[in-house]
Amino acid sequence: MKIVVIGGSGLIGSNLVNRLRQKGHEVVAASPRSGVNAITGEGLSAALAGAAVVVDVANSPSFEDKAVLDFFQTAGRNLAAAEAASGVEHHLALSVVGADRAPDSGYLRAKVAQETLITAAAIPYTILRATQFFEFIGPIAEAGAQGGVIRLSPALLQPIASDDVAAALADLAVAPPLNDIVEIAGPDAWPLDHVARKFLAARGDPRQVVADIHARYFGTELNDRSLTPGDRPRLGPTSFDDWLNRTSAR
Repeated sequence: MKIVVIGGSGLIGSNLVNRLRQKGHEVVAASPRSGVNAITGEGLSAALAGAAVVVDVANSPSFEDKAVLDFFQTAGRNLAAAEAASGVEHHLALSVVGADRAPDSGYLRAKVAQETLITAAAIPYTILRATQFFEFIGPIAEAGAQGGVIRLSPALLQPIASDDVAAALADLAVAPPLNDIVEIAGPDAWPLDHVARKFLAARGDPRQVVADIHARYFGTELNDRSLTPGDRPRLGPTSFDDWLNRTSAR
């Protein structure tokens, strides 16, 4: 089966490409680096020729409100048109748990706009909404840094290893389209400030993490339902503590 991975050189994309190739599929790792640009349309038709499945895991290079909305809407429209012309049978996209519950966040509004384009297109689809990746806890902590103190929301977070997300995408890519949204999360829920505290301690970072209910996350205040999945999500097997131990050892 020919599968095109849009964003195939990124954290999730490169992992997914390797997994699918190991299963014997013909996989195109599509990104501007390889001459395929979903924003300009460059190389898109050639890359999708003969493809049965397109997996979109690309992310915007800018999180500024207008830029990120333009990115996901432009890429979404270009992909839908190219897929229809090429006879693609399944569009699989990676989105964010809670995207529809955070209207104050420009980034999450843009992800909802992307989902809307996918569900309105004629291509059968599956959308996988994932919780925040373990790998991004460090940058999130840095975004809350004010001098020697880090202020973060104490709202619940159920983060997941990016490797577990890539594994779920690999399974969904070769399965029939669900024409639905599914969720995946890590095995445990923790307050965001607690997760950051554990992360910094494992890295030997002495900065104090302060719980602040008004601290913003991608432009929005959080509550315990903002970033946690609904009933019966898929659960990745990797715990945050196991991931921390592995990455600290490396």
